[in-house]
Amino acid sequence: MEFKVKDVTLASKGNIQIEWASRYMPVVNMINSEFEKSKPLRGVRIAAVLHVTKETAVLIKTLMRGGAEVWLAASNPMSTQDDVAAALAVDGVHVFAWRGETQEEYFWAIKRVAECEPHIAIDDGGDLHVHINTQKADIAARMYGGTEETTTGVLRLKVMEREGILNYPVIAVNNALTKYLFDNRYGTGQSTVDGILRATNMLLAGRNVVVAGYGWVGRGIAWRVRGMGARVIVTEVNPIRALEAAMDGFDVMKMDRAVEIGDIFITATGNIDVITKNHFLEMKDGAILANSGHFDVEVSVKDLESLAISKRELRECVTEYTLPNGRRLYLLGKGRLVNLVCAEGHPSEVMDLSFANQALSVRYIVEKHGDLEKKVYDVPRELDMKVAELKLRSMGIEIDVLTENQKKYIESWSL
Repeated sequence: MEFKVKDVTLASKGNIQIEWASRYMPVVNMINSEFEKSKPLRGVRIAAVLHVTKETAVLIKTLMRGGAEVWLAASNPMSTQDDVAAALAVDGVHVFAWRGETQEEYFWAIKRVAECEPHIAIDDGGDLHVHINTQKADIAARMYGGTEETTTGVLRLKVMEREGILNYPVIAVNNALTKYLFDNRYGTGQSTVDGILRATNMLLAGRNVVVAGYGWVGRGIAWRVRGMGARVIVTEVNPIRALEAAMDGFDVMKMDRAVEIGDIFITATGNIDVITKNHFLEMKDGAILANSGHFDVEVSVKDLESLAISKRELRECVTEYTLPNGRRLYLLGKGRLVNLVCAEGHPSEVMDLSFANQALSVRYIVEKHGDLEKKVYDVPRELDMKVAELKLRSMGIEIDVLTENQKKYIESWSL
């Protein structure tokens, strides 16, 4: 078995963490039982680039129960839980991931998993899809398809489709209602706050918190920090989202103005250079900088490094930068995903929904790959609804069902 992890002797500790996550992922466990009986992925090779966490391990084990052989790399150099990676390696996963990878090591691991000549690629952010489609076109042409977990990754894939370089169908798991309404909103909302509090142990009540971006991730963050007593400012470039934020009761303004007010800044846009040099110079002494976007490009660390006259590591997840004007700014998690670098990522209950979509989408691709075009698809509605139904069942919740009369009434033109 080929793998590369930080310390394989951590496997027993990792197994306990995986067991803990599995306890709170009943939907994936139901699919696991179904897959173990039917083996829908028998003989399928899967290359996955995901955050190597205890929740991801539950998904990987489910795919293996379905008959797949899995190669796994990390989708972020700082998000791997080393004990979980060790447990997966011992359990038969070709895992190439460890916390603290250099940029070179990060891309080496992605290239390594692609060498398995996968039938299916599962990605979080798009780096695996980009590599296979641009560097391994011969492999891509033979693949069944892939899935994508994030908003950022879906955007990249749609550009690839538009430019004619997408060589296999991809299901945008991120676009499932049971993914973005819960993972992006409740999961990122809670885990971002968790990361900030673990890093700083500061009080949010009474603070001015600036949230850049009011998509589903930004909404979740804004609502959670308001619930903890913060005064929330939203910055946006989309007029509809800005209007929504205003009507949800948040202050909305340009970043140029918000930088003079904010105590804590959280980026959640998926775009580059949201907070840059000129913004840093206008911030208060002691301002906190955190990012919840997929890549470390929203808070310009390059600008911060070039601007600072000194820097030092104050805590495990906090870097202090002293500016020429004497003010100090504190960057959390080196500008990477604060919820995964400074905490453990989303709660298992939320990832239960997202990874149920992943597992069902992988099976769908295997079953339908000959019929799918080389483009980005949404998760089929029936799979999305199945995930919701299974989650409700696991929660002991029953809902009403339309009667035949009600169905006919809704479908009638003569309402």
